[in-house]
Amino acid sequence: MAHDDSIDFSGIIDVDQLRNECRAAAAGSGQTVLETRAALLAVLRAASVEGRKRIRGLLDKDGGGLACARRLSWLQDQLIQVLHEVVAERLHPEAPQVAVAAVGGYGRETLAPGSDIDLLFLVPSKNSDAMRRAIEFLLYVLWDMGFKVGHATRTVEECIQLAKTDMTIRTAILESRYICGEEALVGELEKRFDAEIVAGTGPEFVAAKLAERDQRHQKAGDTRYLVEPNVKEGKGGLRDLQTLFWIAKYYYRIRDAHELVKLGVLSRHEWKVFQKADDFLWAVRCHMHFLTGKAEERLSFDIQREIAESLGYHRRPGLAAVERFMKHYFLVAKDVGDLTRIFCAALEDEQAKDAPGIKRVISRFTRRVHKIPGTVEFVQDRGRITVADSEVFKRDPINIIRFFHVADINGLEFHPDALKRVTRSLSLINDEVRNNDEANRLFISMLTSRREPALMLRRMNEAGVLGRFIPDFGRIVSMMQFNMYHHYTVDEHLIRSVEALSEVDKGQAADIHPLANKLMPSVDEREALYVAVLLHDIAKGRQEDHSIAGARIARKLCPRFGLNAKQTELVVWLIEEHLIMSMTAQTRDLHDRKTITDFAEKVQSMDRLRLLLILTICDIRAVGPGVWNGWKGQLLRTLYYETELLLSGGFSEVSRKERAKQAEEELFAALADWSQKDRRVYSRLHYQPYLLSVDLEDQVRHAQFIRDTDRAGHALATMVRTHSFHAITEITVLAPDHPRLLSIIAGACAAAGANIADAQIYTTTDGRALDTILINREFASDEDEMRRAATIGRMIEDVLSGKKRLPEVIATRAKGKKRNKAFDIPPSVVLSNGLSNKFTVVEVECLDRPGLLAEITAVLADLSLDIHSARITTFGEKVIDTFYVTDLLGSKITNENRQSNIIARLKAVMSEQEDELRRGMPSGMIAPAPMPARRAQQTPRRSKAEA
Repeated sequence: MAHDDSIDFSGIIDVDQLRNECRAAAAGSGQTVLETRAALLAVLRAASVEGRKRIRGLLDKDGGGLACARRLSWLQDQLIQVLHEVVAERLHPEAPQVAVAAVGGYGRETLAPGSDIDLLFLVPSKNSDAMRRAIEFLLYVLWDMGFKVGHATRTVEECIQLAKTDMTIRTAILESRYICGEEALVGELEKRFDAEIVAGTGPEFVAAKLAERDQRHQKAGDTRYLVEPNVKEGKGGLRDLQTLFWIAKYYYRIRDAHELVKLGVLSRHEWKVFQKADDFLWAVRCHMHFLTGKAEERLSFDIQREIAESLGYHRRPGLAAVERFMKHYFLVAKDVGDLTRIFCAALEDEQAKDAPGIKRVISRFTRRVHKIPGTVEFVQDRGRITVADSEVFKRDPINIIRFFHVADINGLEFHPDALKRVTRSLSLINDEVRNNDEANRLFISMLTSRREPALMLRRMNEAGVLGRFIPDFGRIVSMMQFNMYHHYTVDEHLIRSVEALSEVDKGQAADIHPLANKLMPSVDEREALYVAVLLHDIAKGRQEDHSIAGARIARKLCPRFGLNAKQTELVVWLIEEHLIMSMTAQTRDLHDRKTITDFAEKVQSMDRLRLLLILTICDIRAVGPGVWNGWKGQLLRTLYYETELLLSGGFSEVSRKERAKQAEEELFAALADWSQKDRRVYSRLHYQPYLLSVDLEDQVRHAQFIRDTDRAGHALATMVRTHSFHAITEITVLAPDHPRLLSIIAGACAAAGANIADAQIYTTTDGRALDTILINREFASDEDEMRRAATIGRMIEDVLSGKKRLPEVIATRAKGKKRNKAFDIPPSVVLSNGLSNKFTVVEVECLDRPGLLAEITAVLADLSLDIHSARITTFGEKVIDTFYVTDLLGSKITNENRQSNIIARLKAVMSEQEDELRRGMPSGMIAPAPMPARRAQQTPRRSKAEA
C-alpha cells in the first residue's frame, strides 16, 4: 500500500547506541551461548519497551493509525537487523548467507502492537546446519522477548513449489520484503515468483481470495453491522482492505495500491477514501492492542468508551461519544464495502466470473448480455442486472430507483459495475427525485414485495441510495446503540425487521410465531404495516423520545409514499406506540384486569391490535440472535387474546366472587376420582386471585402435588416441568409462608445460574405459600432441561431448609461472572397506584448482576410488603423488574413518606450501597413440621387482597 515517507523514525530508538550495546553484551569473554542470549535479550527488550512506549505516545499525539503501524514495523526491523548483525559478527559467521524477509502484514511494513511477527528465512540451495543454528538463535531471542513469531525456513525452490499448491503461502510470498542478510536470495524469489507463479494465474488467485473472504465473513457474522465488530477479520474490516491490496498486487502486477488510480480502477476520491479507511482502522486496532495489552481484535463494549476517548470523540445531543465513534466505525466499514464493490467491477471488465445470483443457479450458457422485458435502460449480464449505457442514471435519476425495482421483479442479482455507477451517481438523488410519485410508487412496491424486500433494501442501503432517498433514514445509517440488547446498527435492525415481516407474510416460521402467521392474511393495511415496520426506529439518536419523533417523521413521509390519510394515521399510531405491547407483555401482570383494560384503551380496535402484535414480533426478532424466544411469544399471545376478549365485548360481567366460586366448584368436580374428604379439603385451599388466574389443568396438577407432599410428610417440596415451545421451565414451590420466601427462592435460582422470567405467588388458606417460578429454558432437549430444573429445585429446597447458606452460594456463582463495567444505568424506581385496581406496582430498572432479584425482594420483605406477582425482564445488561405489592393488610401503599422510604431503600440496594437493615438477612429458613391437612380451613398467616 502507499506509504507516507514523511514519517520521522529518529525519535523512536537510537539504532547506533543499540548496536553498540548489543555488541558489548555479546563480547563478554568466556560467555556461554545461553549467557550471550540472556545478555542480548536484556538490551533488546529494553529498547523494544522504550520504543513502543514512544510509539504509543506519538499515536496519542497525532492519532495516525498507519503511521503507528509503520513505526512499529520500523522498530521491529531495527531489532532484527541489529540482532542479525551481532549474531553474524560474534556467534555464527554463516548468518549473512541467510536472508531474513518479512511476510504477511509485516511484509507490508505495518504491525499492530500485538501482531504476530511473520518471518521467512531463505537459505541457499546448498545450506548447512550452522546456518540453521544461526536462525534458531535469532528465533529464540525473539521468542524470549515475548513476540509471537510465525516462521519458515526454506530455499527459493521450495518456496516456489509450495506456492504452486498452497494459496496461503502464495499470499505470504506476494508480500515478502527484505529485512537483512543475503539480499540476492529475496531478489531471486521475487523474480521467480512473478514469472512462475503470478503470470497467467490472476483469475485463479482472485477467485480463491474472494472465496476466502466470504468464508471469513461467515465466521465473523456475515454483516458489517454487528455492534461488537471484529476490526481485523469482520466485514468491512482491515482484512477486506488487505484482500483488495493482495488482489491488486497480484492481478495488476503493481507494488503500490496508489497505482490503481493510474490504471483507472479507482478514482482519486475513492483512493482517498481507501487511505482514510485504512488509517482509521489501523488507529482503532493499535489503540485496542495497547489498551488491552494483547492482540484483541474484537471491539467489545468494555473497551469502546476508552477507544472513543483516545480518538477524541465528544458527546453531542442525542448521541454519546462512544456512539459517535461507533457510527464513524460503521460508516468506514461501509466505505470498505463500496470500495470492494467498485474494485470487483473493474475486475469484471478483465475476466468473467460465475454470477452469484439470487437464484444461485445460472445456466453456463448465459454468457452474453440479454434484454430485460419491459425496460430498455437495463440489461441482463450472466444473471445480473446492469445498465444499457453509461448515461442511464444521468439521463433520468429516477432510473436509480427503477434499477432496484427491475432487479426485484426479475429476481436478478446486481452487476458490480452497475452498483459502482449507482454509488457514483448518488448526488443525482435530490428533492425532485424524492418527491417524484413514480419513484415513491416503485419504492413502496419493493418494500411490500412478496419476493425479497429486505434484500433489496439492504442493497439500496449498501449503495447509499436508501439514505439519500429518505434523508431521515440516512441519519440512522451505521448508528449503534451502546447496550448489550441490540446486536445490530439501527439501519440493519430496521431492514431485519422488514425481513421478519416478509417471513410472516409468506407464511414462513409458523413454528416461531403461529398467531402472527394466522393473522397476517386478514390484515387489510399491508402497505401501512410495512411502512411502520421500516420506520419504527427512524428517529433513534435524537434528544426527544424516538417514538414521538418517529411518528412526526412518518406523518411527513407517508403522504410522499402515496399513503392516504387513514393509512398515514395508522402508521403514525403504530410508530408512536410500537413499544407498548412488548413492554406491557413483559413487565406487567397479565392476570390483572387493569393491565388489560389500560392496554385495550390505548389500542381501541382489533385492526390496530393485529398490526401492533405483528410489528412487535418483527421488532423483537430483529434485535439479534436469541432475543426472541417462546416465552416472549407466549406473553404476547396472552396479551393479544385477553385484549381481543375485551375489545370484542367478551369480558365476563359476572362478579369476581361468583367467578371464584364457580372455579372452586369446577376444581371440586375435576377431582372426581378422589375421596369426598380430599376433594373438599384440596378444592378449598385457594383464594380468589389463584382461582381466577390459574387454569383448571394447572389447579388439578397443584392439588395432586400438595396432596402428595402432605402424604409424604414433607414441609418443603418442589415440582418441575418444561415447555419447549414456550422456551420456559416452571418450578412450583410449596413451603410454609414466610415474608422472605421469594427472596430466598430468587437467591437459590441465581446461585444455580437460572434466569427468572416470571413469578406467580399465592398463599393457601392453611398458611402455606404456593409459588410458581418461571425460568428461561437453557437446553434444547427436554431430558437435559428436566435434569437442570431438578437441580435448581434441589438448590431451592436446600437453601429453604438451611442446608446451604444463600450468601455463600450466590458469591460462588458471582465469582466467575464478568461484571458489566462498560455500562452505566442509573437505578430507577417507580411506584404506581394507577396500574392496578388492587395492587401498588413497583417497577425497578438498573444494571443486572447475580443475586439482584434476591436482594430486591429481601428489601421489599423488610419493608413489610406482600409480593403478589413479579415480572422479571432482562434487556441485555439492563433489568426491568415489576412487583405487584400490598401492605400486610392487603391494601395499596398510599402514604407518601412510606413510598419515599421504599424508593430510597430499593435504590440503595440496586446501587450496592451498604444497608444496615439488610445485614440480618437469613441465609435460609428451617422448615417446621408439615401442617396436617385437617387445618386447611384455618386463617392464613397473611391476607391476600380479595377485592
